[in-house]
Formats: sequence, C-alpha cells, structure tokens
Amino acid sequence: MAEPLRVAYSPCPNDTFVFHAWAHGLVPGAAAPEVTFADIDITNGLAERGELDVLKISYGQLPWVLDEYALLPCGGALGRGCGPLVLTREPGTDLTGRRVAVPSERSTAYLLFRLWAAKAVPGGFGEIVVLPFHEIMPAVRDGRVDAGLVIHEARFTYQQYGLHRLADMGEAWEQETGLPIPLGAIIARRSLGAERLRELSAAIRTSVALAWENPSASRPYVLEHAQEMDPDVADQHIALYVNEFTGDLGEAGYAAVHGLLTRAAAEGLVPAIDPGALAF
Repeated sequence: MAEPLRVAYSPCPNDTFVFHAWAHGLVPGAAAPEVTFADIDITNGLAERGELDVLKISYGQLPWVLDEYALLPCGGALGRGCGPLVLTREPGTDLTGRRVAVPSERSTAYLLFRLWAAKAVPGGFGEIVVLPFHEIMPAVRDGRVDAGLVIHEARFTYQQYGLHRLADMGEAWEQETGLPIPLGAIIARRSLGAERLRELSAAIRTSVALAWENPSASRPYVLEHAQEMDPDVADQHIALYVNEFTGDLGEAGYAAVHGLLTRAAAEGLVPAIDPGALAF
C-alpha cells in the first residue's frame, strides 16, 4: 500500500472548499492525504526545499521548482476580476520613491505589481517591505508603509481600514493580455511517477466536482480554518477563486501561466523556463 501523500495548502476558504472531499477520504478510490496548513509564503519555501509531495504555491514561485515538481492541471486558483490590489491611505498617491509592503517577492501578486509598476511608476518605487498579508493593511493605515499590495479577502475588507484602491493588478493584466490571472498553482513531486500523478489529478478533479455538487458539506471545514473570517466574506472568497479553471486549466489557463512567466522572465524577475516544463 502506498504511503499517504504529504500535502500542504492554505487555510483560505477556496483551498478548504476545493480539497474538503479529498482530505476527508470522500473521493472514491483515493486515500486521504496527510494535510499541513500553511500560508502561501510558507508553502513556496517548502517547495523550494523539496519538502512534501503536493503543494499549493504561487505561480510566481513555479520557475524555481519545475525541475522537481510538475504543475497539475487542476485544483489551483486562476480567474478574472480577482487580482491583487495596491492600496494607499490617500487616493491617487504617487508611488515614486515610496515604501511598498508586499506579501512575498516570490508571488504572482509581486510579479503583477512589478510588471504594472514598470509602466505606471516610471520614476521607480522605493523600498519593498515583505510582510505577512494580514499585516499589510494595518501597516498602510498606520503610515508604516506608503502603499500595500494585498491579496485574498482584502479585496472585500480594505475599506474597513479607511484605505483607497490605487490600482487593480488583475485588471491591468486582463486589459493588456485578455487572459485570466494566474494566482495559485498545485504542484506534485515528479518522482511520484506518471501513473500516480494522473491518479492524483483525477482525485483532485473529483474533489472539486464534489465541492460544487454539495457546497454545504465543506462548510464546517471551511469555517473552522477561515481564521475568524466573516462567513459572508468566506462565501465571496470561494465564489471569486473557485471557478472553471479550478476544475481544469484548459488552453486559456496554460496561456495565462506561460504569458506571466514569459513576461516576468523578460524583466529579469524569474528564471526563464522551457515551455515544455508546464506540460502535464
């Protein structure tokens, strides 16, 4: 009998919603994995160190781990109208020379920000400060940084901090490319072998399908790990980040990933990748 897969994903509602059935042994023929909960900056590091079998990471981390891990065609987070935001205390703030807080320098959010800033802030921003994503809005509000790059449910809550949306990174990306926004990838260790990787992808697809068929089944699991998030915000989070691309990346999804990483590599933000490395 094969050892249980060691899996890490975030406690965010979209991940717990998607993986509820698999994590609880409800996918026919698939053993429940051993799950570790960790925010994306932690799982990015786990992947770079080659730890665990299956992880949810940022697409911004993908170029550094493709030798050891394969990108799975399902379970991740892509979408439209769901990009990171740049927030400031005052509307219309000029970011030239300003301090900007970001959740990670190995994230899709950061890559989208840098691609946007190359055109929108020709004078160049100042210092980048890396903070846990839940500390970014308070830091902007309190004046410890001049702007913050926020992700996740901050799209729905930033006004509670008296902050203003300076720019929507996803909106800028979609206007330029017409492609969905690649946010979080599901990767699996290549050494598992082709057959097991196919079985794993099938299990994840089934878990996604079961989540859609019976959304209430995952409700306790989602709210248990939602870090005191308001249930309505959790619902908005799921509605925004779980979509057709979660079930399958498809042609548009792969084009989005390749487009992001190609543009980022051209700016020297990530290593260049062989296009074939994304194939499953």
